[in-house]
Amino acid sequence: AAFGKAIEAVAARGKSQIGQKTMLDVLQPVHDALLQGKTALEIADIADAAADATVPMKALRGRASFLGNRSIGHMDAGARSTALLVRTVAHSLGESA
Repeated sequence: AAFGKAIEAVAARGKSQIGQKTMLDVLQPVHDALLQGKTALEIADIADAAADATVPMKALRGRASFLGNRSIGHMDAGARSTALLVRTVAHSLGESA
């Protein structure tokens, strides 16, 4: 529940939503995986896949939005750093990541 509230706060602060090529594109699938009871390693893999999924998107919020169409074809930095944090947590929980 706390993680869901944190996502809401990030969305409100950034005036953004899922699909706008931000860290939210990783946070929401991670939250969904937590609710489904996935293992830490599965969640880390989901986070990586979600970050990869930002590559074909056009950034609509955040610093990358200033690039417009040039943001297409590049992974969102916030999504990637969020995925790295998730994998680090999985690793610290003792799962090979």
